[in-house]
Amino acid sequence: ALPPAGVGSPGGGKMLPLPPPPANAAGAEIQAVPVPPPPAAACSPLLLDYDGSVLPFLGGLGGGYQRTLVLLTWVPALFIGFSKFSDSFLLDQPDFWCREADGQGNWSGSLAPGHANRSGNGSIFPPPGLPTPAGGNASECDCHEWHYRIRAGLVQNVVSKWDLVCDSAWKVHIAKFSLLVGLIFGHLITGCIADWVGRRPVLLFSVIFILIFGLTVALSVNVTMFSTLRFFEGFCLAGIVLSLYALRIELCPPGHRFMITMVASFIEMSGQFLMPGLAALCRDWQVLQAVIICPFLLMLLYWVIFPESLRWLMATQQFEASKELILQFTHKNRMNTESDIKGVVPELEKEITRRPKKVCIVKVVGTRNLWKNIVVLCVNSLTGYGIHHCFAKSMMGHEAKMAITHNFYADYYTMAGIALASCLAMCPVVGFLGRRGGLLLFMILTALASLLQLGLLNCNLASFSLFMNTLTGMSDSVKDKFSTAFSIVGMFSSHAVGSLSVFFCAEITPTVIRGGGLGLVLASAGFGRLTAPIMELHNQKGYFLHHVIFACCTLICIICILLLPESKNQNLPENIPDGEHYTRQPLLPHKKGEQPLLLTNSELKDYSGLHDSAAVSDGISENTTANGMKSM
Repeated sequence: ALPPAGVGSPGGGKMLPLPPPPANAAGAEIQAVPVPPPPAAACSPLLLDYDGSVLPFLGGLGGGYQRTLVLLTWVPALFIGFSKFSDSFLLDQPDFWCREADGQGNWSGSLAPGHANRSGNGSIFPPPGLPTPAGGNASECDCHEWHYRIRAGLVQNVVSKWDLVCDSAWKVHIAKFSLLVGLIFGHLITGCIADWVGRRPVLLFSVIFILIFGLTVALSVNVTMFSTLRFFEGFCLAGIVLSLYALRIELCPPGHRFMITMVASFIEMSGQFLMPGLAALCRDWQVLQAVIICPFLLMLLYWVIFPESLRWLMATQQFEASKELILQFTHKNRMNTESDIKGVVPELEKEITRRPKKVCIVKVVGTRNLWKNIVVLCVNSLTGYGIHHCFAKSMMGHEAKMAITHNFYADYYTMAGIALASCLAMCPVVGFLGRRGGLLLFMILTALASLLQLGLLNCNLASFSLFMNTLTGMSDSVKDKFSTAFSIVGMFSSHAVGSLSVFFCAEITPTVIRGGGLGLVLASAGFGRLTAPIMELHNQKGYFLHHVIFACCTLICIICILLLPESKNQNLPENIPDGEHYTRQPLLPHKKGEQPLLLTNSELKDYSGLHDSAAVSDGISENTTANGMKSM
């Protein structure tokens, strides 16, 4: 034992007194071990249940203010339709011929080699009454003055303005690329921005810049300037399309989402139908471009009259801005806050100091089911719009020797009519079969039309002609008619596949990353559309292989569609855990007393015993459907 303080040591000396322990020694020891912060309290489940609590409190679509906002998302669809289909008029390949230098009116040239392989608009011969040249050779492009006949309602377009024929014909396809590539990049970038800063800023800034770039396109001095500005015009147009689509989806209750989206599609197609008349009135491509862009000036008023998406504000926990917007809704609808039976406003007051929680689309990579659903729908969208071009080329006379007509307007309205019929058919089919069943049906029709057109028809007609020699001369005509019929069916169903894939993705993607999810599926659709100018640039070389590849993709998509959940009449997922609880279910309900092969989400949790506390903190209700989401 140590000697007490002040007692001598064995050496005879005295020890100094031991210093007393510091007063905060025990405190220092305790402070050395960091105290873990208390876990953050979970957000109120009532506020995360937008479709079940907040939207009914605001009156759903029964409120006049909500109806006005939906109407405001419909109006720009007409302007968007004008812009999307302007390429058919601005960049239409006209008939062209060369006038001799002597100016005596003797026609000495005609179409350059390869012009007959263009997109099938109009005759490939000089106007009636003009002598047809004896033969085509490389000297046909050696001309000092070209003359054009434009059948798209214009006196002058971009091709005739800068003589984009013969050796310069490839510049037309680059100009077509520019708008589509701008749309692709715009969807990807503005989608991510919309998830971070909101739908309203993306919409308004896109409107401002499309006015700047769109009107500058009309002042282009050469085709390089035209193509560059069209890229930025497409970029801004993508921001308008994406933000309006997201706002429209997020305004609606579950039972009205599809029909309200289809109304917007019909309005956009009305722009496609009105475009020829608008071109005939404008006569010049620069005037037409200005008339297409100027209506977007009206959308500058949206800065004052259109609010941010309340659903996005609630999902990202921006509760202070949400409270102000809820009060604005109640004031516009002349509602009394005492009708708040579930207590949304008091819960909002408690959570008003919570920090916003924003998510990027990159977070979807760490999920188990959500990323697969998005990838499947992106592939469906790419396949639908990509194979649509194959059917269109076949119908217009690439494979079939008998084209429907050589009239520009007939071809244009045939394509528009098929798209309209497809959208009309989608309404009852999706209403009866649901999103997944409708998408599966249209994809099966697309695959059948493609396979029959590629292989089965040729085999049948070849064997048929061996036994029926008398019909040998008619076999080609019969083949062309069947090929045209399959092309029409394929265009009909592939258009439905592309449109329904975009809508389906908007429904199953959580609100916090809906902009990014929509951007991915719309960009995939843009890649599908991009195959058309690519094939034209290569003079349709590899067209058959192109069709075979997409036909194989349709078969893969049929299998993948079965892995998707059903979102009909389901609440929109608000955060990533909600999106993960969207699980697939059988197409047909199991019989009474039969054990289902696919467990519901609640049964799966009871079996595994995992993540129970996480599910409670995420605000998952026990009363869930087979998809794990509450129904109305």
